[in-house]
Amino acid sequence: MGTAAAPRSFCRCACFCSENLYVARYGLHVRFRSEQQLRQDYEPILRRRGCVSPKDFQQLLGELEQEVERRRRLGLESAARKALIASSYHPARPEVYNLLQEAALAPEFLAAAEYSTSSGADLKGLLQRLETVSEEKRIYRLPVFTAPFCQALLEELEHFEQSDMPKGRPNTMNNYGVLLHELGLDEPLVTPLRERFLQPLMALLYPDCGGGWLDSHRAFVVKYAPGQDRELGCHYDNAELTLNVSLGKAFTGGALYFGDLFQVPSTLARPLEVEHVVGQGLLHRGGQLHGARPLGTGERWNLVVWLRASAVRNRLCPMCCRKPDLVDDEGFGDGFTREEPATVDVCALT
Repeated sequence: MGTAAAPRSFCRCACFCSENLYVARYGLHVRFRSEQQLRQDYEPILRRRGCVSPKDFQQLLGELEQEVERRRRLGLESAARKALIASSYHPARPEVYNLLQEAALAPEFLAAAEYSTSSGADLKGLLQRLETVSEEKRIYRLPVFTAPFCQALLEELEHFEQSDMPKGRPNTMNNYGVLLHELGLDEPLVTPLRERFLQPLMALLYPDCGGGWLDSHRAFVVKYAPGQDRELGCHYDNAELTLNVSLGKAFTGGALYFGDLFQVPSTLARPLEVEHVVGQGLLHRGGQLHGARPLGTGERWNLVVWLRASAVRNRLCPMCCRKPDLVDDEGFGDGFTREEPATVDVCALT
C-alpha cells in the first residue's frame, strides 16, 4: 500500500513583523525596527502629514509596537478562531460550504478555464474570452460567480458578521470583512477555484509571474459601508497575482484605481479608474499599485484572493524585496516554502 504524501509546509518571511506596517492616520506604510530607525527614515514625511509633537510621535510609536506584537501572535490566534468557529458556528447557508460546483460559476468563466486547458490554447485565444481592461497594465475582467451564488455567499457572510463568533479582520487597512480560512471556506471553495480554474487562466495570462505555479493563497472578503471603511489607500498586494470579485450589494462610488508596478517611479501620475461590476472579477499582478475611491452610497462587498507561487517568492519576498528570512507558520503562511524553487521566470518589473 502506498504512503500518502505529507502535506506541504508553508512559511512567512520575518519581515512580516517589521515591514509594510500601515498607519491609517497618516496614510503611510512604514518599516519599523526601532525608534531611531523610524525617525531617521520617516520623520520629515510624518511631520508633513501631521505627526508634529512629541506626543504625536510617542502615540505612533506605541501603535507600531502594538501592531508588531499582534502580527507575532497572528498565526496561533487565527488557528484558535478557526477551531472555535468549526465547533460552534451554525451557518445560515450551509450549501456554500459544499465542494465548489460548476453551477456556482459563471458560464463565461467556465468557458475561459476550459479553453485554457485545451490543446493548443494560447494567450491570443484566451483574450478573446475575457475583457482587457488595460493591455499596458495587464488588467483583465470576466464574470466569475453566478448571481445566486453571490447572493448565497453574501447572506452567509452577513450571518457570520452578526454572530458572536470571534472575527479576524483581513489586514490593518480593512477593519471590516472575513478571513475565509477561519470561516472554513478555504478547502471547499477557494482551493478548488485556484487549482481547477484560476491556475490554467493565470498560466496563460501571467506566465512570467508564476501563473502556472500557483500553490497557495490568502482569501478574504472586504466590506465598505457608510460609518465603516469607505475607501482604501494606495498599496500593493503580498501576492504574485490577485483576483478581486465584486459580490454586491447595491452601491455607488468605490471605484478601483491602478497605478504602475510598485517599483516604478511616478506611480500615480495617471491612475486608471475601474468601476466594479457585481459578479465579475478583476485579475491583476499583485505588485500593481492600487486603491479604492470613497464609497458613495450603499454597501460594497468584495472577495479578494491573493494568489501565490512559492517558486517565485522563495527567491524574493515582495514585501521587503530581499531573499525571505523564513519563519514557520500556520496553514499557507505567506506562501513561502523551504523547498528548492522550481525553474520559473521572476515577474517582469517593467
